[in-house]
Amino acid sequence: MAKILIAEDERDIRDLIIFTLRYAGHQVLQAVNGEEALAVAREAMPELILMDVRMPKMTGYEACRHMKADDKIKHIPVVFLSAKGQESEIQTGLEVGATDYILKPFAPDQLIKRVAEILGQKVE
Repeated sequence: MAKILIAEDERDIRDLIIFTLRYAGHQVLQAVNGEEALAVAREAMPELILMDVRMPKMTGYEACRHMKADDKIKHIPVVFLSAKGQESEIQTGLEVGATDYILKPFAPDQLIKRVAEILGQKVE
């Protein structure tokens, strides 16, 4: 299946997402903050990045902004995962270049379905 990078600073949430995506057959990489997510994305070239908004060292918004400014990785879809569901938060996520914004909490089967849809959109 796909190589997916998870950037999430809360271990329990990160572990649940990793388990869910591995169960669906994906190869999963992980980062614990935005700075690490940027480095891993540049090194590993995942097909999709799922990223929390509020993280230490560099927010998801800042990391996404850097990713979309980098010719090597700007094509990789970024999806924000956040408990912050205000319209302004979602708008900011889309403005910095995110493909989608998924609100926490979400059901594992909903995440698997949405990831499949996004990866399907990416197929040429």
